[in-house]
Amino acid sequence: MSALTGDTDVFTAEGADRARACVLFLATRQDDLPGIYDASHEAAINGVLDELVAEGWIVSQRCVFDPEAPNVPMGIDTGFTHSHDLAGVFEAPSLDAALAGTVRLEKAGWVRAFKTEWLIGLREFSPVFGKGAHSDHEWAFLALWEWNDQWCEAAVDERNDYDLECDEAFKGDLDHEVNISGRMRFDIAHHWHHLGYWEIAGPDVADSAIRGHERVADFKFTTSRHIVGRIRPLGDLIAPKKTEGEGHNV
Repeated sequence: MSALTGDTDVFTAEGADRARACVLFLATRQDDLPGIYDASHEAAINGVLDELVAEGWIVSQRCVFDPEAPNVPMGIDTGFTHSHDLAGVFEAPSLDAALAGTVRLEKAGWVRAFKTEWLIGLREFSPVFGKGAHSDHEWAFLALWEWNDQWCEAAVDERNDYDLECDEAFKGDLDHEVNISGRMRFDIAHHWHHLGYWEIAGPDVADSAIRGHERVADFKFTTSRHIVGRIRPLGDLIAPKKTEGEGHNV
């Protein structure tokens, strides 16, 4: 499957032998009643996650930047800024495996705890590192976007000029020590066309970097959805709620 746009100074196409399926999840807790979701369901979910890792899944985007990093399930705590409570990005060996894996997680008990928006696509571009930012960061920024009517009506030269302008903004992101895990293509099954995943030092970095995109009119051809949160072990985020009198998981 060819890219909607070509290589740029910042991004290069992922090799066909390395292209993987991507799974984005946006989940909202719904286990308000006792017994809906308990430790047995949590254990079953963790069992499926262990199986997925054994089958070649990447369950921590840190491994995309550093293949030697522990491949342990990580999520993004988003409840303090968004209507959903957590998000995350996994990578599967194939589209079929990605779909089957989400079904297995749901059946194991995930659906009891969370109302989830699952988005599945393909990795398009290779990861890039920010300047001096080869280490792990504690925060993540997700950008979903789709081409708008103006993009569809634009001439080829206009689109090429736009790509060059956006590339300048992405170079600015790298100056902010942002690590970008390439680009994922989702329009094979969703109205969102692409996903970008960033490792960042904090929310202020995302705000400053996006201002650079605004300066080059990045959003004149796109509609976007932005998500920011703290990267945390997924096990902490999917733990059952404590019963009344025991307090709540933090």
